[in-house]
Amino acid sequence: MAEAEQPRSAYQSLWRLGPYARPWRRYLVLAIIATVGGMAAGLTIPLMIQSILDGPIARGDTAGLLWPVLGVALLGSAEAGLFYFRRKVLARPTTHIEAQMRRDLYAHLQRLPVAFHDRWQSGQLLSRAVTDLSTIRGFIAFVAIFLVVNSLTLIGGLIVLFSLNFWLGLTVLVAALPLIAISTVFERKYNVVARLAQDQDGDLATTVEESALGIRVLKAFGRGPHLAKKFLAQAKLLRGTELHKVRISSLLWAAIVLLPEVGIAGQLLVGTTGIVNGTMTVGTLVAAVTVAAYLRWPTDSIGWLLAETNQAATAADRYFEGLDEPVTVTDPAQPKAPASPARGHLRFENVHFSHSEGGKEILSGIDLDVQPGETVALVGATGSGKTTLTALVPRLADATEGRITIDGVNVADMRLADLRTLVSVAFEEPVLFSASVRENVALGSVDANDEQVWEALRIAQADKFVEALPWGLDTRIGEQGLSLSGGQRQRLALARAIVGRPAVLVLDDPLSALDVHTEAEVERALREVLSGVTALVVAHRPSTVQLADRVAMLADGRIATVGTHSELLASNPAYRKLLSTLDEQEEVRA
Repeated sequence: MAEAEQPRSAYQSLWRLGPYARPWRRYLVLAIIATVGGMAAGLTIPLMIQSILDGPIARGDTAGLLWPVLGVALLGSAEAGLFYFRRKVLARPTTHIEAQMRRDLYAHLQRLPVAFHDRWQSGQLLSRAVTDLSTIRGFIAFVAIFLVVNSLTLIGGLIVLFSLNFWLGLTVLVAALPLIAISTVFERKYNVVARLAQDQDGDLATTVEESALGIRVLKAFGRGPHLAKKFLAQAKLLRGTELHKVRISSLLWAAIVLLPEVGIAGQLLVGTTGIVNGTMTVGTLVAAVTVAAYLRWPTDSIGWLLAETNQAATAADRYFEGLDEPVTVTDPAQPKAPASPARGHLRFENVHFSHSEGGKEILSGIDLDVQPGETVALVGATGSGKTTLTALVPRLADATEGRITIDGVNVADMRLADLRTLVSVAFEEPVLFSASVRENVALGSVDANDEQVWEALRIAQADKFVEALPWGLDTRIGEQGLSLSGGQRQRLALARAIVGRPAVLVLDDPLSALDVHTEAEVERALREVLSGVTALVVAHRPSTVQLADRVAMLADGRIATVGTHSELLASNPAYRKLLSTLDEQEEVRA
């Protein structure tokens, strides 16, 4: 995602913000009206100045200055008050829009399949959910409003100038017209560079996140300087892109500042000539110059507002890139209820799987029947498809052909919520969250109470070390649970998998960080307490294999053989060779 790409349209993604802004359109319109009112008050002040100069001052009537001067003060106060009102009225809707967009993106990311998260860097997703949405909020709250208001102010200001004097108005208009062409050219260049900078910012966020999460590995292997070089290279690249943005905007700002000054100089030349010739009053010239000065902000802001609009357009484009990703694992149109009571009879019938259409098949016709209450160990060389097969049971991905059934009901025909109540998973890498022990374990069951949490901890042989923690169940675990040992983390992850008493338990080698004795205790406890639970276990240890009722060996995406451990050990040379390899690996670990 680091490569910049030309957005489909500079404003196409911004138009898609309409549904989020529509419920708040009254507030937005009210803000525009208030801002236009403030600008109108500001444009009226030069006309009051003209009447003062050509009236009381020209006549030497100091007493007649009171009400015109008071009127100028009131207009200034009205302008300030209306701008204050604009900011206040916009605070609620813009923050609500940002929060709603963030909720929608987060919810969508939760629904997307695991394959999506495997492809996308977490830093890119983080930058879209935080930085890009802040940019969009700024656009709605300020940029979009002033694009409308400043355009109206420029038009109104030119009308005032032409009403004061045609030639003074024409002078300002001639100086302002080149800004349109200049802004158009620089807008296109800035758009491309802004997108590149936002993508590079996402890459940088990914590196920072990986460095924080992997700090122990970096320190242990002394690789901190290596990643620091990568970070500095990315930061240097981003700095270069940001400087390119500055160069583009600097040239634009130079033109924006110069041309209005040229216009004012032209006004002074035309105006003083008119005063000398008697065709123009001092009040008219001062009013015209004051109007031109008042139009400096609307004129100067054109380039900045266009640049910010492009920044917001690329931010919206990046936001909708994530939101447009298709959710491929969904509830069926007419879901079927799981069997009740659930027995946990798990069947794989001619199951095929590949990551993409026409891609290489990882699973090629899996047939396997796991009886209720039976524990089947999946063994095989690296890349044989063991983890992929287990991921298909809770529909972390969908089989591309064939079907998987639980108690005769196709898992693809069940609601995901129903299926994931029936099936629970403990992964090889235990993922814990920055929350209490109770919250981490209770993730496995919405309705779990403390008694059920403690029971799950006991089964997973985690109750004793949790009791020893400073606040027991209320002890907060640090990010990723790195304050715990590897075995403690995996036992908590196992407790989370079994707390909901699932009908089918999928264990993707979750016991790899446990010693053999603790592993055997956990397996025995599972057998004793969760009688009738069907278990599918990815096994990388011979000791785990021996605890299964049957063993299924995978090779090249197929079930090569199925049988008890003793049967396969006696009759299958390939199985004996595989077990020998696992024995050697376990000796190395020991």
